[in-house]
Amino acid sequence: MKKVFKLLARINKMILPRYSKRDLNRLSKLDKAIIAYRYFITKNALDD
Repeated sequence: MKKVFKLLARINKMILPRYSKRDLNRLSKLDKAIIAYRYFITKNALDD
C-alpha cells in the first residue's frame, strides 16, 4: 500500500500547483482541499 502512496506523491509533485509562497489565509476552498490532499498523500508515503 505504501508504494501506491509513493507513486501518488510523485504524480502530485509533477501535476499539482505549489503553495509555498502563497498566503494560506487567502486561499480558496479548492486550494485548501488540494493542500489537504497533498498532505495526506505525503504523510502516508513517509510513514513507516
